[in-house]
Amino acid sequence: MDGSVGPMRVLVTGGSGLVGRAIERVVKEGEGREGEKWIFLSSKEANLVSAEETRAAFEKHRPTHVIHLAAMVGGLYRNMRQNLDFWRNNVHINDNVLNMSHEFGVVKVVSCLSTCVFPDKTTYPIDETMMHNGAPHDSNYGYAYAKRMIDVHNRALFQQYGRKYTAVIPTNMFGAHDNFNIEDGHVMPGLIHKTYLAKKEGKPLQVWGSGRALRQFIYSLDLARLFVWVLREYDEVEPIILSVGEEDELTVKDAVDAVVEGFGFKGEVIYDTSKSDGQIKKTANNAKLRKYLPDFKFTPFKQAVKETCDWFAANYDSARK
Repeated sequence: MDGSVGPMRVLVTGGSGLVGRAIERVVKEGEGREGEKWIFLSSKEANLVSAEETRAAFEKHRPTHVIHLAAMVGGLYRNMRQNLDFWRNNVHINDNVLNMSHEFGVVKVVSCLSTCVFPDKTTYPIDETMMHNGAPHDSNYGYAYAKRMIDVHNRALFQQYGRKYTAVIPTNMFGAHDNFNIEDGHVMPGLIHKTYLAKKEGKPLQVWGSGRALRQFIYSLDLARLFVWVLREYDEVEPIILSVGEEDELTVKDAVDAVVEGFGFKGEVIYDTSKSDGQIKKTANNAKLRKYLPDFKFTPFKQAVKETCDWFAANYDSARK
């Protein structure tokens, strides 16, 4: 790391979300270092859609490093309804954070993208070089293009100013402190909430879609450890995919089975095939990550799901839903 800046002051935007909370936990439990300051910024403290509020946050905290997680997010069905909002809000957030980082002399920014940035029509597995090779999926193009623009911004900052700002691309993440909203949430938290209610109410579990769609799931605590590694060690501007390998790809039905087991749900499971599956697969290649970290150990999927189910049950009243 650049030693001239003294101790690291890391500003984490989106600090109260799924990944922000996971980073906070792993930093407390051993990933943090002597003299470092970690600041977890929530949307309550600063609305990053506003350039003025973003500048105020940077003036207050004076970070040397930034992990940029803040975004307007939602599941498949909300994206389909609000592509314009997802495009505009995320473009403003990302431009403000990257622009202020540059202006305030931040040494390194690690932004968070999503596998939805990749082209809809593509060959598999997807790797980091393929992001701009075609239009993203129709369902969430507003969000996807706004996220792609982070990569454009990073490349241009490097070309014009030599800034080493980068981005990571995680696959489907899940864990404690997620948004468990059934209508607007992502696959795993939505399933966890639905299964919890089905068990509590003694009703069948209704799953949207056929269960055939394939996904690579990453536990938020594993992702958090990888984020800290990227911040400290990864020196490329080009993004890096953070994911389990292709061999660990699972169907949505596998995820349902793990959640059912996690809660000990004994009722009937019904797949509603009138509902969209979204993209059937988005298989990502983690060869670049493995080149750097051949021995990184991911938490076993069923264990991670069980821990998340236990957290949700214990924190049901306060969880986002």
